[in-house]
Amino acid sequence: MDSLKMHSPDLCQTKIAKIRELFPSCVTETRNSTTGQLHLVVDFDQLRQELSDKIVEGPQERYRLDWPGKREALVHANEPIKKTLRPIIGESREFSTTKNLFIEGDNLEALKIIQTSFLERIKLIYIDPPYNTGGDLIYRDTFASDQFSQEIATGERTEEGVRLVANPEGNGRFHSTWLTMITSRLRLAKNLLTRDGSIFVSCDECEQPRLRLIMDEIFGQNNFIADMVWSAGRKNNSRFISVSHDYIVCYARDKAYLHEMDIKWRQRKKGLDEIYSYYKRLKRQHGKNYKAMTRGIKEWYEKLPDGHPSKNHKHYSNVDARGLYFPSDISAPGGGGQSTKYSIRSQKNQLEFLLAVGALANPAQWNKRFVMVRYILGTMRSQFPVLKVT
Repeated sequence: MDSLKMHSPDLCQTKIAKIRELFPSCVTETRNSTTGQLHLVVDFDQLRQELSDKIVEGPQERYRLDWPGKREALVHANEPIKKTLRPIIGESREFSTTKNLFIEGDNLEALKIIQTSFLERIKLIYIDPPYNTGGDLIYRDTFASDQFSQEIATGERTEEGVRLVANPEGNGRFHSTWLTMITSRLRLAKNLLTRDGSIFVSCDECEQPRLRLIMDEIFGQNNFIADMVWSAGRKNNSRFISVSHDYIVCYARDKAYLHEMDIKWRQRKKGLDEIYSYYKRLKRQHGKNYKAMTRGIKEWYEKLPDGHPSKNHKHYSNVDARGLYFPSDISAPGGGGQSTKYSIRSQKNQLEFLLAVGALANPAQWNKRFVMVRYILGTMRSQFPVLKVT
C-alpha cells in the first residue's frame, strides 16, 4: 500500500506553477532560509511589467538576462496600435476562397494586428531576423527612451522611428539594441502558437548565446527542443577559424503536451513511397506467399538504376504476415554502456541469454514505443536477434 502523505498540498506552489504557465519569465527560484530547499517564487516586479503597457520601476537583482532597453521591449509588446490590415484584392489570387495570407508591412505591427484573429491558431512559426553583424542591423525600432529624440535630431532615425544608421560593435548598446528588437516580436509570436506548435529562429554565432537565454525566458527552458547547426556555405575571411555555419533555435509551445500526446516530428524519406507501392503490387500478386514477395522486392531493387532514391533503402527487403520490414539493431542507444535491461519472453525461451549482455533498451517510460515491436528469433543460442522495423 502506498504510504500516506503527512501534509496537505502546497497550494501556494500550485498557484505559482499556474502563473508560470502564463508568464514563465515571472517565476524564478529562491532558497528557503529555514530549510535550505529551492522553491518557486513570483517575480512581482516582472509580473507588473508583463501586465502593463508602460515602464514599471523597481528592478531587483535576480538570475536573468538583463540589458538596457529590456523594459522598453516589454512595452513594445504590450502597447496597442491604431492600425488594421488592408486587403489588396487586385494583387491577390482567389481572394475569397484562398486559405493563404501574405502580410506586407512592419512585422511588429503585423504581429499585433493578428493577435486576436490568430491567437493560439498557428502551428509553426519561422523567424529569420536581421543578423547583428553591425553593418546591416537597420530596422523599425520605436522604443521610447531619452536618446530617441536625439537620434531623430542627428538623422539616425526618421520621425516614424526607422533606424537609418548601422549598429556598430563599438556601440555600447550593440547587443542591447538587437535584443530589444527581437524580444518584443518573440513575445507576440508565442501568443499565436497552438499548444502543439513550435517556433524556429535563425541566427549566427554573434547573438546565438543571448537568443537562447531570451527564448528560455519567454518560452520556458523546459520547452527547448534543439539548437540546430546548418551549413550556410558562405565564404568568409576569418583570421582564426573559418566559420561557415549558422544556427536555428527551436522551442515548443508546450513540450510536455507533445510527450503526453505522443506527437513525433517525422518526414518520410525519399523513395519509400515507391517501395511500399511495389510491395502492395507484390501482395496482390502473391497473396500470403511471403517468400515470393521477399524474393520479388529484392529483384526489383536490382533492376533499379543507380541513383534511384528507393535504392538507398534496399534494406527494406523482408516480408511477413505484418508487412514489409527490415532487420535492425536491437541494442540500446549509445551501446552496451547503458544500464537499461529488459526481459524478452518467448515460447522457446530463445532470448534468455540476452539478459547478461546488458545492451538492451526498454526503460519503463518507453513502453509505448515497443507495443508493436517484433523480433527475428535466432534458431541457435549464438544468434543475436534483431528488431523488425516497418
